[in-house]
Amino acid sequence: MGPATHGSDNNRFRRTKMHLFSKIYRPALAPLLAALVLAGCATAPAVDPVAIAAAPAAFKENPATNPAQWVQSAPAEARDRGTWWRVFNDPTLDALIERASQQNTSIAEAASRLRQAQALVKNSEADRSVQLGLGAGAQRQAGANTTNGSTPAKLFTAEAQLSYEVDLFGRLAKATDAASLDAQASAALLQSTRLLVQANVAQTYLALRATDAERALVRETVAAYRDTLNLTQRRFNAGDVAEFDVARVTTEVASTESDALALDRQRATLEHALAVLVGDSASQFSLDNLDNAEWRATLPTIPAGVPATVLTRRPDVAAAQSSLLAAQARVGVAQAAWFPSVSLTAAGGFASPDIGDVFKWSARAWGIGALLSLPILDGGRREAGVQSASAQLDGATAAYRGQVLTAFQEVEDQLASLRLLAQQTQAQDQAVESATRATRLSDARYRNGYISQLDLLDARRSELRNRRQALGVRSAQYQSTVVLIRALGGGWDAGMKTGAETGTGAVAVAQTNTR
Repeated sequence: MGPATHGSDNNRFRRTKMHLFSKIYRPALAPLLAALVLAGCATAPAVDPVAIAAAPAAFKENPATNPAQWVQSAPAEARDRGTWWRVFNDPTLDALIERASQQNTSIAEAASRLRQAQALVKNSEADRSVQLGLGAGAQRQAGANTTNGSTPAKLFTAEAQLSYEVDLFGRLAKATDAASLDAQASAALLQSTRLLVQANVAQTYLALRATDAERALVRETVAAYRDTLNLTQRRFNAGDVAEFDVARVTTEVASTESDALALDRQRATLEHALAVLVGDSASQFSLDNLDNAEWRATLPTIPAGVPATVLTRRPDVAAAQSSLLAAQARVGVAQAAWFPSVSLTAAGGFASPDIGDVFKWSARAWGIGALLSLPILDGGRREAGVQSASAQLDGATAAYRGQVLTAFQEVEDQLASLRLLAQQTQAQDQAVESATRATRLSDARYRNGYISQLDLLDARRSELRNRRQALGVRSAQYQSTVVLIRALGGGWDAGMKTGAETGTGAVAVAQTNTR
């Protein structure tokens, strides 16, 4: 056979081989080629948190005379919220919040959830790394695959195994992104829990001190009633008044003492709640009573700023946003399940039918390989996975929008509350001033015999009622201030105005009658 004939045969063989390759492998490669073309489809739908919940230009309840003082800051889920409680200038409150930050059980629980989320991130990142392991085995088999037919054969192996999944379509990357965003949400929820606990400590403590001041006021009124009772008793002994007058004053003394005991009960409940917040046993925790109205706390003026800053400051909003983005990433993970996975494997070690020869150089063995897995039929499992992830994304979107709307509502509520409470304080202070003057005049006129005892008692009851109402309004101002600080996300980036800076000075929780 000549050279020309030999070359013709080679060409014919190559054409036949290419034809067979095309006929046999093209159908098998078609799904892979289609997957490569559609790889771009494994991208989760875009999510724009700003478009989902756009912030208004200004708070409706923020008066124009109070310009924005807040400096816009970048979102920071794990950012410390600052020592905002120090604006009240109360060392006892400072110490209690520091204890709560270290010992509160809710904070400890939230911190443990953050550590769990961070561990899941490491677990997800490990799936993208090279996996290396050691293995040893022994087997005994017989059949067509053995050399001696039906004679059992033994094989002992010791090897190192290495594998790596090529993340062609981003499934592992998106899973890691989702886990990282979950960890960010957990970090934000930790800060949200810490801020909530701090606010609860401040509210409970301020309510307790307001109760102390009210108790001091009521007990002072009891002393004033007792003074009137002694005077009335002397007049009764002298025959100037009837026994009915003595009974009437005695009733006022007992009734007011009952009010004081009710306040004692209220104080005990607040003290026990404070113990739990700071992580102590209610049986071992106590806070000194203030038996007078000398406790004074600064009532700060909180600059609300612009609504957009609330979205960057509130940790619960940051948590909702991270959860939204995590849900978006999981849609991509579910979509990537439609595409093939490629794994690279390698193994090297020793294999021998005699256990004594396993580690001899002549028994060495190795292998490398690649595995492409493309799911075809799964009964609708992947489609259900995409639908489930998409539904979770819709739910996370609604939850984020709801959290933003709630944030704006809470700020508006407290701005309106503080504005109206300031007006109520002015009106109530005038009422207290008038009632105090009326009591002073009535007491002098009663001692001189110009008015009846009933007129004096009415004046005292009016003064006590108005003073207690004034204390209630003051206490509500403190409570609303704390809630507003929490609604705005805790600490701030710019200085805020206190009562001293605005010319109002420190606000007394109670102003007892010192006549």
